[in-house]
Formats: sequence, C-alpha cells, structure tokens
Amino acid sequence: MKVTTIAIGCDHAGFPYKSVIIKMLSDQGISVIDKGTYSGNSVDYPDFVHPVAEALEQNQAELGILMCGSGNGVSMTANKHADIRAALCWNEEIAELARLHNDANIISIPVRFVSEEIASAMVQKFITTAFEGGRHARRVGKIALSC
Repeated sequence: MKVTTIAIGCDHAGFPYKSVIIKMLSDQGISVIDKGTYSGNSVDYPDFVHPVAEALEQNQAELGILMCGSGNGVSMTANKHADIRAALCWNEEIAELARLHNDANIISIPVRFVSEEIASAMVQKFITTAFEGGRHARRVGKIALSC
C-alpha cells in the first residue's frame, strides 16, 4: 500500500513532536490531515483522537498517528472505534510488527518515553511496512466485536 494521506492528532504533550513528523511526511509528498491540538496548552486527548479515527473510518486517510505522554490514552480511545487498530509503539521493531502482523492503522507514540528521532523512525517504519496477511489476516479478523 502506498500511503498518500495520513491523519495526525495529539494532546499537549505530543504537540512538540507533531510539526517534526508533519514536515517529514510532507517532504515525502504525503498529505497530512492535522486534527490538532495546535498548541502546548493543556487539552483533553479524546477531543483530538476521535477525529483522527473518524478520518480513517471515512476513508479520508489510510493511516493515522497519535501522540500523548504515555501513548496509552490516545491508543485506548482510538481502539473504541471498531475498525481502528491503534498500536502503542516504543521502537522501530514494534512499529514494524504492528503493521506486518496486526495490520495496525494508527501508531500511538509515547512522547515522554521516546526521542523525536525515534518517533520519526517509528513513523517511517510504520508507513512503509505492508500487512503480511496470511495467518495474520484470520487473527486480525477476530479483533472487532460485532454488536
């Protein structure tokens, strides 16, 4: 899959990394839908997570990037959406495996625990790794609950 559009969102903790990642993606010709936040002022992360998840659900973006201090809050919130598979990643190998084996469509980055360089490298690995399918497709197909 060639990624052409990515949705990105963060809370105040993730804000300092967002511009670095947006520039990296834009330099590669990838369109970025910025769902906020737009400053370092304290905010509630769900207000920015749901719009990123909705952008994927509405096929406005192929993948998403979420950032907060621990990465947990944004990941838990995104995963409330049935078609979202947000993966909390802290190194490149985890980011690669999230795409390769879990068909993750959002990477969740714990900015208080990784450097900007590692965050950028994880995003690069995430967007350039394709889902392997096969036995993993069967497993991924069992993730979402049907109500």
